[in-house]
Amino acid sequence: MTSPPLLIEPDDLEKSLGYDNFLIVDLGKPDTYARLHVPGAVHLDYAAIVAGSKPVAGLVPVDATLETVLSAFRIGDDTHVIAYDVEGGGRAALLLWTLAVAGHTNASLLNGGLHAWANEGHPLDNTPVTPVPRSFTVRHDESPGVDHDYILEHLQDADCCLLDVRSPDEFNGVKKYAARGGHIPGAVNLEWTGAMDKTRNLRLRPDSELADMYASAGATPEREVITYCQTHHRSAHTWFVLRHLGYPRVRGFPGSWSYWGNRPDLPVE
Repeated sequence: MTSPPLLIEPDDLEKSLGYDNFLIVDLGKPDTYARLHVPGAVHLDYAAIVAGSKPVAGLVPVDATLETVLSAFRIGDDTHVIAYDVEGGGRAALLLWTLAVAGHTNASLLNGGLHAWANEGHPLDNTPVTPVPRSFTVRHDESPGVDHDYILEHLQDADCCLLDVRSPDEFNGVKKYAARGGHIPGAVNLEWTGAMDKTRNLRLRPDSELADMYASAGATPEREVITYCQTHHRSAHTWFVLRHLGYPRVRGFPGSWSYWGNRPDLPVE
């Protein structure tokens, strides 16, 4: 069977249930998983794929931790991961971004997540699935991410677009979840939820609409786009959407504003 696309529809996933090399991963809340989930899905605690120490959150775990976590959840080097959640894809997208950092690109996101799956009559289960451990080896890839030094070096780079996907109030410093409010100098604001179609069970909006939306904000395929939010949870979703649209140079900032906004030596607008 050929590998599924980066964005997989519920109808197509249902046809593939039980395929040996697919691993369906639920990143929703444990109580939701206990009540209903996609048949065969394993539950992965979101906290297991992020690291940090207050006030900084959303960092990438060290390689040894990633290997332990991913191996325990039956993610082998040749496994195709299909991730979903119940919030429109933020947590699921972060898993895909983390896998990309670990050098694993065989992964897809379920369009609409559990909302689309359940609301459109696809089969549900409440039997917990215990994964059989496999061996996962991290092959660290720096290209999906950036650090603060990289951003500092490119603040005046016209080829680089800093895309802040927090709410407008967070972007403007009205709401502050770090020592300082505001945004990285030169960043443009486009809230991450704008990519979702609430009339279609939180699926992504049509590609043409998404392309126009990002282009209108200056995030065009010709530029390198760096996404960030408060912790790189929401911005991982935007990273995924831009990847889905075929952007060749899109990167995420782990730690995001929880890192930048708590560093008094970094510039803020």
